[in-house]
Amino acid sequence: MHTRTKTLTALAAAAVGVVLVAGCSDGGSDTSMEGHSMGSSTAMESSAESADPAAAFNDADVMFATMMYPHHAQAVEMADMVEGRTTNPDVIALADEIAAAQQPEMDQLTSWLSQWGQPAPSSDASSMEGMDHGSGGGMMTAQDMESLMTASGADFDRQWLTMMIEHHRGAVEMAEKEIADGENTDAVAMARTIVETQNAEISRMQQLLG
Repeated sequence: MHTRTKTLTALAAAAVGVVLVAGCSDGGSDTSMEGHSMGSSTAMESSAESADPAAAFNDADVMFATMMYPHHAQAVEMADMVEGRTTNPDVIALADEIAAAQQPEMDQLTSWLSQWGQPAPSSDASSMEGMDHGSGGGMMTAQDMESLMTASGADFDRQWLTMMIEHHRGAVEMAEKEIADGENTDAVAMARTIVETQNAEISRMQQLLG
C-alpha cells in the first residue's frame, strides 16, 4: 500500500511537471511569435514609407509635371480634331493612340503635383509662357490650331502630321531634360516612356508624309 501511494505521488508530480513545461514552452512560443510579427510589421511599414515614389522630388520634377500637362492637353485636343476632318485610317489610328496614352498621363501628372504640395496644372497653353522649356516645347499657336480646325481631307492630314511631329519633338525634349535632371523615380520612368513612344510615333508620321 505504501509503495502504491509513492508511485501515484510520483506520477502526479511528473504530470504536473509536464504541464508546467508545456505552459512555459507555449508562452515562450507566443511571445516569440508576437515579437517576430510586430518586428516584421514595423519593418514592412518602414520599407513601404522609404519606397514611397512621392517621397523624393526636385524642381525638375515639378517643372516636368507642370509643363507636360498643358503640352499633353494640346496633343489630346489635336487628336480630337481628327474626327470628321479626315478618313485616313492611319491618321485616325495615331490620334486614337495619342489620346489613349496622354490622357492617363495627364491624370498622373496632376496627382504627383498634388502629392508634392504644388499648384494644380493648367491645360491652357499660355501657362507655359516664360518657362525654361527650350525652343517652345513644340507647342502650336492659336493660329495653328485655327488652321487645323478649318482644314479637311488630305490638307488636314498634311497639316496635322506636320504639327504633331513638331509637337512630339517638343515633348521628347522636355522628357529628356527630366531624365537628366529629375529625382522622382516614377516621373523619370514616365519621361522615358514618352521618349520611346513619341519617337516611334514621329517615325510613323514621317513615313505617312512621305
